[in-house]
Amino acid sequence: MSYELSGKVKVIQDPQTFSSGFSKRELVVAVLDGNYTQDISLEFLKEKAELLDDLAIGDDVNVSFNIRGREYNGRYFNNLTAWKLEKLTSQEQMTDQHTTSDLSDSGDEFYDDEVPF
Repeated sequence: MSYELSGKVKVIQDPQTFSSGFSKRELVVAVLDGNYTQDISLEFLKEKAELLDDLAIGDDVNVSFNIRGREYNGRYFNNLTAWKLEKLTSQEQMTDQHTTSDLSDSGDEFYDDEVPF
């Protein structure tokens, strides 16, 4: 199953390479969720880590990713594994913001009063 999010690049981690030869790189994207910003961490595995080479903090991006889950010693972990990254142009940003504001007017006033934690 594939998911997608749009937001602003907040953090670009350095690549990590493990003794097994496996490598990954993490990206944090700030996503506006109602009145609050959510900082979403995504990982780019192996050759997909190269997608982050041309990014800068503050760039607006659209990221496609999969949700992966696993169990280790009775604890459960989730990872957001990205496989596609697009920098948004100013025209795409305006279209995306318009779509987001249309969705926020869905009548869910209940969520406006919730505490973000």
